[in-house]
Amino acid sequence: MSEEISKNARIFIVDDEPTNIKLLDSVLKSQGYQNLVPIIDSRNVLDEYILEKADLILLDINMPHLDGYQVMEQLNSLNDPLLPPILILTAQSDHEYLLRALAMGARDLVRKPFDLTELLMRVRNLLDVQLGRRMLVNQKLVLEEMVRKRTEELSETRLQVVRRLGRAAEYRDNETGFHIIRMSKMSTLLAKSLGWSDGDCELILHASPMHDIGKIGIPDAILLKPGKFEPNEWEIMKTHVNIGAEILKDGNSDLLILASEIALSHHEKWDGSGYPNGLAGASIPQSGRIVAVADVFDALTSPRPYKKAWSIDASVNYIKENAGVHFDPEVVEHFKKCLPEILKIRDKYLEV
Repeated sequence: MSEEISKNARIFIVDDEPTNIKLLDSVLKSQGYQNLVPIIDSRNVLDEYILEKADLILLDINMPHLDGYQVMEQLNSLNDPLLPPILILTAQSDHEYLLRALAMGARDLVRKPFDLTELLMRVRNLLDVQLGRRMLVNQKLVLEEMVRKRTEELSETRLQVVRRLGRAAEYRDNETGFHIIRMSKMSTLLAKSLGWSDGDCELILHASPMHDIGKIGIPDAILLKPGKFEPNEWEIMKTHVNIGAEILKDGNSDLLILASEIALSHHEKWDGSGYPNGLAGASIPQSGRIVAVADVFDALTSPRPYKKAWSIDASVNYIKENAGVHFDPEVVEHFKKCLPEILKIRDKYLEV
């Protein structure tokens, strides 16, 4: 341990006898220790420690107001992972008396009257251990921060790939990336209103843009057809949900699991008339029920090559009228509740 660091250590000297305080202060300063805090009234130890932590505490046991045991109780109540070592100063020799001090967290003891050479050696050893612990903790914090930053970088890279996958499907459908931004943010708003945790809301924000990823497997002649689909064409078009789920399945991350669930279920309908599996009611994953409302509302209010944008009122009425038919009534209730925020999202991310 660096001698300079050790000599700069902050040391509390807690004793109700001014003579002992003066002696210890003089001896420690003679050895180069300068950051000494003499405390005659034991009631001041906790406040001093909170004001600025110590690296070592020399502590008398028999004191008025608060004895050494009570001082240790106060310090232990702070649950400080780097609580400094305590060197007991005592004239007591009773074994039980000393065991109690050690059990409460004291690391060593020196009996009065002091052997000054022994005292200095114990001070040096305890400081070396404490300052070594502090260096390890600081190193651990630095490493944790490095890991946190790297994890954030990897997460951001993953999310960028996810967003671009979603946009790839939208571009094939003659849409810009603004649709997936709007519907994903609307989905997140609805999920939060429904009581989803912050972590799950973050997941749906990043999973929902992949809801139509399966469109990349639909032939252009069908996907880009401006008119009404023929029955066989519609059957092919509907397979985009299965294709999307197939692309995303077997992922071992919560994000891909949720994305696959949404891709497969967002065209199911509350009354069981949707596809691909004809699920009804609560058997449809709630994520799919949420995305269904957000996706349809945004699609209705957005222009497409084959249609004009519906008005806000007409689109809202459609969502309301189809509660219990196409949409989960509970999700529709939260849609109505969140409508002002939903419209803010729409206005903020309009097509350009």
